[in-house]
Amino acid sequence: MAPLAFILPSLLLSGLAVSADPVHVPLARRSQRRLDVNAEALKLKFKYGLLDRNAALPLSARYMKRANSAAIPIVNQDGDSSYFGSITIGTPPQTFNVILDTGSSDLWVPIAPCSQCNENTGRCRSCAPDMPLFQPSQSSSFKASNSMNDQIEIDYGSGAVKGTLGSDSVTMGGFTMSQTFLTKLTTNLLEGTVSGIMGLAFSSIASTRATPFWQALSSAGQLSSPELSFFLTRADPNSQSLDNPGGVFTLGGTNSSLFTGNIEFNNMPANSQASFWLQSLSAVTVNGKSVSITAGDSAISAIDTGTTLIGGPSADVAAIWAAVPGSSPSLENPGFFGFPCTTDVAVTVSFGGKAWPISSQDMNTGPDQPGSSTCLGAIFDLTMGTNIPASSGNPSWVFGDTFLKNVYTVFRASSPPAVGFAQLSSLAGGTGATTSAPASASSPSLTGLSSEPIIPPTAPSVIPPTVIVTTGVPSSSDGSSPPGSNDSTNTASRPISISRIALALFLIPLVTALL
Repeated sequence: MAPLAFILPSLLLSGLAVSADPVHVPLARRSQRRLDVNAEALKLKFKYGLLDRNAALPLSARYMKRANSAAIPIVNQDGDSSYFGSITIGTPPQTFNVILDTGSSDLWVPIAPCSQCNENTGRCRSCAPDMPLFQPSQSSSFKASNSMNDQIEIDYGSGAVKGTLGSDSVTMGGFTMSQTFLTKLTTNLLEGTVSGIMGLAFSSIASTRATPFWQALSSAGQLSSPELSFFLTRADPNSQSLDNPGGVFTLGGTNSSLFTGNIEFNNMPANSQASFWLQSLSAVTVNGKSVSITAGDSAISAIDTGTTLIGGPSADVAAIWAAVPGSSPSLENPGFFGFPCTTDVAVTVSFGGKAWPISSQDMNTGPDQPGSSTCLGAIFDLTMGTNIPASSGNPSWVFGDTFLKNVYTVFRASSPPAVGFAQLSSLAGGTGATTSAPASASSPSLTGLSSEPIIPPTAPSVIPPTVIVTTGVPSSSDGSSPPGSNDSTNTASRPISISRIALALFLIPLVTALL
């Protein structure tokens, strides 16, 4: 057997070649804390322009406009539903953890010096010492903008991020593109090792007017397929570990080991621009009984990996909870509904021909207060307290991780764009059924040759992916189808090695065992 010194270099070099194959990125999840549902609702309303300084403007005008102050989509950062990916920026590369968010389109990272400011008191303090900060002076390829028109404000609802634009080389999973992004941040929201956001929606809603990273790769022909795929796990309540498996993000294809059967693709609604990833909600059932929902603009739904809950129109949300025995509007949490904690709420949603179940565990956010026997539901009234009509172009529904943890999700930039869902495989914790909720709500065990959970390769001869993406809870200071068709596909694809350092760490215990 060859010594370790000879094995590692040969395997490391095998992963360096430029490839159009998809990248499979394992995700990890940090330990769960009590969800602040009111904060989640507020952030979601700001994200989709339902609460906005420019609320009188329709969505297209707000997001296509270049201005000194613009409210643009932003991911929520509380709960256990933010999925962080590792990227590098600059020459030589500087590494950052950024949220992977299909509900926004901009990339931003903090620059030194960074401060956390409270808009109400005006008090500021330095950012957390463990937060990675971009150092433009240390990158030979960074280009700063000198235009005052390139100053942007991102409104979170409970805070804001302000900065200017710059451009540099950005790398993720071995793919590199020049990107325009936001720097010189002032925020009262981010702490810890999470530095920013990588938006995975379309360029039409990018405040920077930059082409999102994935879209630039696709346009340049660097991806084998214009697809972004997600498998998201739920937190394991019995885990004693701070970090737990969170799922897999695939850039440029799908991972066939994580789903079974066909992927049901449905095109984005007719007459909708490529902005958010949109679907039209066609049916809802509660405990096996159909619930009447409003059609047309009121059924337009955003599919958003950066959102925790499910939000919808007032009348439809009320109808859903009216079908749950013992439920009632929450007085302490406006827009939410409480129900007996002992009640299992079985919900299915349809965007095409299949009914996709949502686990009763995901439908329950926990007691409305410590020790209470009343729990809060994960579907809330998104339009309460807002005055923007459905005809404004805003999605009426937003489906976040409450739903997405129950399906394998594929975002496909075909013509027209489409979103697909598939039943999770047994490896991913699925049951093989699409008409009832999964029997178990615990996270599947994805274990490989090392002691750390990894996603197994689709073929035994391929090295497992080695870049770890963390999902966590940062603390807060305050196969393409013809155009026009709906179809199903089942695409197998091959993962590639995407990090020399991480690959070495993975191989050391493997080679040691072999020796």
